[in-house]
Amino acid sequence: MLIKKIVDLSIPITSDTPIYPGDPKPTIKTAAEIDKHGYQVSEILFGSHTGTHVDAPFHFQKNGEKIDQSDLFKFIGNGVVIDVTGKHSGEEIGFTDVEKDLDELDKGKIALFHTGWSKYLGSEKYFQHPYVGATVIELLIDRGVRTFFIDALNVDPPNGSTFSAHEAITSVNGIIGENFCNFEEIDFPDPLIIALPLRFTGLDGSPVRAVAVST
Repeated sequence: MLIKKIVDLSIPITSDTPIYPGDPKPTIKTAAEIDKHGYQVSEILFGSHTGTHVDAPFHFQKNGEKIDQSDLFKFIGNGVVIDVTGKHSGEEIGFTDVEKDLDELDKGKIALFHTGWSKYLGSEKYFQHPYVGATVIELLIDRGVRTFFIDALNVDPPNGSTFSAHEAITSVNGIIGENFCNFEEIDFPDPLIIALPLRFTGLDGSPVRAVAVST
């Protein structure tokens, strides 16, 4: 397989990476260094939903699949970029916003909600993002979509008033991905999206190094 282009869809993980309010703050420090020990090792402390990450169904479902139990096919597939860059802070992404892309959104596809919000990373506005309405989520689930990624902090409203998207997706053992970026650089058809989680046993999510690949 000839790879023509790779787009990095992941935000950097540093001690300043934005987190969902209340989540553990990432901390990175030196544990060993070449001058003292002859080698370099870093100590990293972060939550399971730090940076660009995926949510396992167990995140919202007591009996949902843990991250190590989810089928890896759910983290790899052709992506469909849904352009919703015209949305404002706290505005819902509704049916009319996805209608033009419905013919492409079916079983095995990965829905990529391109809000453009990653450009606000590091500012307070990043926390006031658009969100995906329950009607849209239910429609795409009915069409066989099980993987939903967004270039914003959260698929649900920024004020925490409801977690309807999380509830709906995880109830069918689907996968949610948040804090993605660079969707605007996917300028080729049928991008292969790869966002594999670490093999954490029994956990509710994992950071990923996500990419879009042109073949």
